[in-house]
Amino acid sequence: MPVVVDAAVRGRVERGREFLRTVLADEDRPVYGATTGFGALVGFAGRADEADQCDNTLAHLGAGQGPDLALEVSRAALLLRTWSLAQGVSGVSAHVVDGLAAMLATTFVPVIPRYGSVGASGDLIPLAYAVQALRGRGHAYVDGSRMPAAQALELAGLTPLTLDGRDALAFVNGTSLTTAATSLALDGVRASHRALQRLTCLLADLLGCDPGFLDPHLLNAYGHAGAVDVADGMRKTLAGIVPSGTRALQEPYSIRCSPQLLGAVEDALRYVDGVVEADLRSVSDNPLFFPDSGAVVHGGNFFGQPAAFAADVLAMVTGQLGNLAERQLDLLVDPARNGGLPPMLAAGPGQQHGMQGVQLATTAFVAEIRRAAVPASMQSLPTNLHNQDVVPFGTQAALRAYDMAALLRLLCGSLAVGLRQAVHVGARQPTSPGCAALLDALVESIPPIDPDRPLDADVRTAADLVAAML
Repeated sequence: MPVVVDAAVRGRVERGREFLRTVLADEDRPVYGATTGFGALVGFAGRADEADQCDNTLAHLGAGQGPDLALEVSRAALLLRTWSLAQGVSGVSAHVVDGLAAMLATTFVPVIPRYGSVGASGDLIPLAYAVQALRGRGHAYVDGSRMPAAQALELAGLTPLTLDGRDALAFVNGTSLTTAATSLALDGVRASHRALQRLTCLLADLLGCDPGFLDPHLLNAYGHAGAVDVADGMRKTLAGIVPSGTRALQEPYSIRCSPQLLGAVEDALRYVDGVVEADLRSVSDNPLFFPDSGAVVHGGNFFGQPAAFAADVLAMVTGQLGNLAERQLDLLVDPARNGGLPPMLAAGPGQQHGMQGVQLATTAFVAEIRRAAVPASMQSLPTNLHNQDVVPFGTQAALRAYDMAALLRLLCGSLAVGLRQAVHVGARQPTSPGCAALLDALVESIPPIDPDRPLDADVRTAADLVAAML
């Protein structure tokens, strides 16, 4: 879908730019980054030439390191930066917004290094790499191929951006990367959350569990809105289930407490929804220019604390969802708890090993998620000569949550492969139509493990399948 700069957007951007010009004409009215130095050097005069001021803004921020960010993260960050600048209170040139809209209509994606942002004065270093690529400096991708940025612009049919000091600072002085990564992480965790609700139902049906753990009387008495809503959805998936009558009175917590766990996740994700929604609407920049009131306001709308907290919540949620998926798979491969199915769901135990390799991998995934789940939002370190004396580390929190969401997706895929294999080695066919439909989709896409084979691609296929099911 193209990004269109309509007449209303162009009008407000141009009006903001005209107001900036009026302010800059008043020598008694300093404007951070346009007439001054940056950060801790704000007390010194900036460069008189506007092109030099742009170069000076961006050159010193070329200090990022590490691997390239995922292309979808970089592209999403630029979409959000376009939205923020298009609100008309950043004082940018209209051609900056036009250039971003034109870029988004192509496959051009700037190369942005992973490390360097603290998310306090916005994502300064990462966004500097992005705008430098749009100027033809550094590197970029076109159609997924990495190359020098100038070559990439030419291949994409784009004109290098020309900027002054205010344009450059407005581009980098926001948390668009942090918000983009948090948004994408939220989308991934939500997909896995939906998948685990369905996979838990299929597990319960294959084992012949009694669905009483989803009873509305029980969940209404629990009183948590997320749990009530999740249990309602799971009851619909399990409608028509016929318990085997051979299970113990109470199932392990990974089944019996699943609506309480998944419901708590739903409540937490609703909080993250609200933060992301506000961030997506926000203007993240400093200073801001308000033509109607004649105000130029220097402040901290580039401070990524909301997204930092939200991303840390996503990390905690991902850790518990990943643990649930791993524990359910462990239950499924254990003959002492899976109703007598063969160990590791192997078609010929000893001669074959079934899910053994996948189960080992899920343990590693959970360990990696736990290692990464330490909150970033309270790790503040002062920097920039104590100009930035408190920092939220929202960028670290967001990118970490994005990575963890990918591991959670693989855990869901691993469980799905195990459920498909369970039927092949003797589990009963589902008795609820909703679970039968899910199993049919898995059977159609995933062959039985008989004989053993590498399962890495099958796990990814299953992960994609269950994540896409609404």
